[in-house]
Amino acid sequence: MNALDRYRMAGKVVVVTGGVGVLGRRFCEGLSSAGARIAVVDIDVGEAESLASALDTDASGFACDVSSPDSVRSCVDAIINRFGAIDVLHNNAATKTRDVRAFFAPFEDYSLETWRNVMSVNIDGMFLMAQAVGRHMVERGEGGVIVQTASIYGLVAPDNRIYEGSDYLGGPINTPAVYAASKAAVVGLTRWLATYWAPARIRVNCLVPGGVSSGQNSVFSERYSSRVPLGRMAEADEIVPALLYLASDASSYVTGQVLAVDGGWTCW
Repeated sequence: MNALDRYRMAGKVVVVTGGVGVLGRRFCEGLSSAGARIAVVDIDVGEAESLASALDTDASGFACDVSSPDSVRSCVDAIINRFGAIDVLHNNAATKTRDVRAFFAPFEDYSLETWRNVMSVNIDGMFLMAQAVGRHMVERGEGGVIVQTASIYGLVAPDNRIYEGSDYLGGPINTPAVYAASKAAVVGLTRWLATYWAPARIRVNCLVPGGVSSGQNSVFSERYSSRVPLGRMAEADEIVPALLYLASDASSYVTGQVLAVDGGWTCW
């Protein structure tokens, strides 16, 4: 097989959770361009259906609260009924909660309620989706692929100096401990699942984006960029090829790995 052919995903059914987010939209578009059939999964079903209708391949939108076992089961069943099977799960959903200011609160004042809300999506949701889709893949007996989105802050601590004078989503920002802890848990879950499901020919890998330009003010962008060996933040489209590699047969002998697309941030 030609090396480039391994990136083609014609006919493969790919589930993308958090499908209408900043990166989720790009991931769905990139997978569609490779020929995959897409299940766009998001808590906002209207936006999921709208994005699905705009993709170039067979696609549908599905509502799901990934923190709810019942919602996950119903969603996965609906996807299988619609497409017949699931070949790839991109476990990508994450949350800042509805109260963004509470999400960015100082550690000393952080509420347990906000902590649990974030964890319920960022790691419980990963567990529930992987469990439901993985069970289907095992029973189907044809292998499969799971890619889970983490973050550089699941690998290293944030440099809090970059947040001085920052502004995003209407106020100052930081990287909360709950975000770092949840993303580190994604890395650990990925490696555990990779070894557990290897006998079933299910590959599980972790995609780790660095900072993506998405409306941060110039102070933050400049401070962040000064900390990156390549000297800038990522554009959302630059993360997509790494996902295509991990989701496709291009990575057929790769499992349990953590692929950082961060401009070199984690080298320092």
